[in-house]
Amino acid sequence: MYLFKIIIKGFRRLEHLEVRFKEGLNVLVGPNNAGKTAIIDALRVLLSTGEDGALRLTVDDLHVDKTGARADEASFEYVFRGLTPDDEADFLTALRPVKGAADPEYEAHLSVRCSTADMGGRLRMKRWCGSHEENLVTTEMLEDLRAVYLQPLRDPAQGLRPSRTSQLARLVRRLSDPATQKEVVDALDALDGELQKTKPIANTASAITKRHGEMLGEVLRQKLALSLSPGDFQRVAARLSLAVESFDVEQNGLGFNNLIYMAVVLSELSLSKEAAYCALIVEEPEAHLHPQLQAVLLDYLSSVQTPAAGEKPVQVFVTSHSPNFASLADIDAIGCVYHTPNGPAAFFPREVTFDKTKKEKLQRYLNVTRAEIFFARRIVFVEGAAELFMFEAFATKHKVNLKKHAVSVISTEGLNFDAFLPLFGKGKLEIPVVVLTDSDPTNCYPQPEDVVEKSAAAKGIAALEDEFVKPFFAQKTLEYDIALDVTNRATMLKALAELHPIISKELDAAVLAADAKERAKVLFKGMFERGEGKTNVQKGAFAQSLAQAVISDGCDIALPRYIVEALEFVMVE
Repeated sequence: MYLFKIIIKGFRRLEHLEVRFKEGLNVLVGPNNAGKTAIIDALRVLLSTGEDGALRLTVDDLHVDKTGARADEASFEYVFRGLTPDDEADFLTALRPVKGAADPEYEAHLSVRCSTADMGGRLRMKRWCGSHEENLVTTEMLEDLRAVYLQPLRDPAQGLRPSRTSQLARLVRRLSDPATQKEVVDALDALDGELQKTKPIANTASAITKRHGEMLGEVLRQKLALSLSPGDFQRVAARLSLAVESFDVEQNGLGFNNLIYMAVVLSELSLSKEAAYCALIVEEPEAHLHPQLQAVLLDYLSSVQTPAAGEKPVQVFVTSHSPNFASLADIDAIGCVYHTPNGPAAFFPREVTFDKTKKEKLQRYLNVTRAEIFFARRIVFVEGAAELFMFEAFATKHKVNLKKHAVSVISTEGLNFDAFLPLFGKGKLEIPVVVLTDSDPTNCYPQPEDVVEKSAAAKGIAALEDEFVKPFFAQKTLEYDIALDVTNRATMLKALAELHPIISKELDAAVLAADAKERAKVLFKGMFERGEGKTNVQKGAFAQSLAQAVISDGCDIALPRYIVEALEFVMVE
């Protein structure tokens, strides 16, 4: 069985939020303060165990709305699917039919309500299951749900230190039976007997016994023995420690210790045959890991959905602030938690109806930079590096700080908007999204006031517009539209001179000689449509040079109308 969804009401920032999960790995990403930790703690309300410390909620955990009113209670509903016949028997009173299922299928509903604080401000919990509050969740049901929580900024060495409750001791006990436990105790007893014959041990024992006898006398003295450990397997397991390449585990790096600790935890969980459900909950698993190790960890966590023979599947929940981690994750594993004017919302890319090839393209294109889409509050998509350089320079020149307004500018490397835009819009990621692209009219060099016939690709992008996604089109291309303003041509020629001084000089004369309405065309064609036998100016190199002229050299630049409109749209709070 696996947790299919959780419905959270009245808890911290979450007035009402439904979060859906899949079997295996689930990666929750999103900007700071969006509600990821609240979702993790909502999981722990039901799944927290004695080994991790039960989660205690207080009145401070109740939701406070925009008026300052605090909710009376916090409620959580957990829906489990994929139940086996044995699971259905164990959770019989929790079962409800799955709505819309073709064949008879049941899911288990467990609910928790936290309300009525005691004198110390701690909320009281009531747990029930199924459709009626009279059906209380039993102790046996709770014991069937096993989970381990790894907090952020954790010290993994602490969980690996020798103790009865360490994860290492639990795993050793899990992998033994009475016969093999006796073998360990017998081997230790035999070694203990040999050690007691050695002079250092024998002399030490004799010295202690002698002094003890002199102190207490014959009546009060006790029988003392110096030995490794009493013959008890539990104590043996509690005193075991890990060594890493002959070093104590506490001398190992935090990143590698995190990986070791997760390996121990997952091994122990997957062998919990008596549990119906097992989960690992990890906040910020990328902590202390460089990108290659993040990739290794993510690949391994993805594999727990298909365990080895004799092991149980483990559902894994992780939160991350790392675009690198998000870019490495399978798109189906990602859940995005983000801000809206009405509070936190959640979106799941796997629920988008993609054309198969476009989904594969999106997965390929999600590198570290583009994975920012899951963390941004506003997004501007541009065609390539040239547009990216120039848009950021234009915004800076006009005193618009994109970073402080949480605007991410993402290059799709060509007309690949179709891979990204299905993620945005009504009912999806509801954040302001600008698409800056070209109208690309065929064999046409329009004036600012002209109505142009957009290319087929541009018309396709225009059709995707809704209240959140807004395409803005150049009359022709960004470079051409910049050249349409007479005040920009000197700046463009200066930037060109840094790259190709001879071409710049020739174009300066050609532009002056041309008719006023033809000058933008002459300048544009002289750089980017130079004709047969001539090499065009590279748009990326020119964009960098133009950005430098505008920002570093202080040259004037008048923004094309569609750039101004795009900035106005994306900056609206």
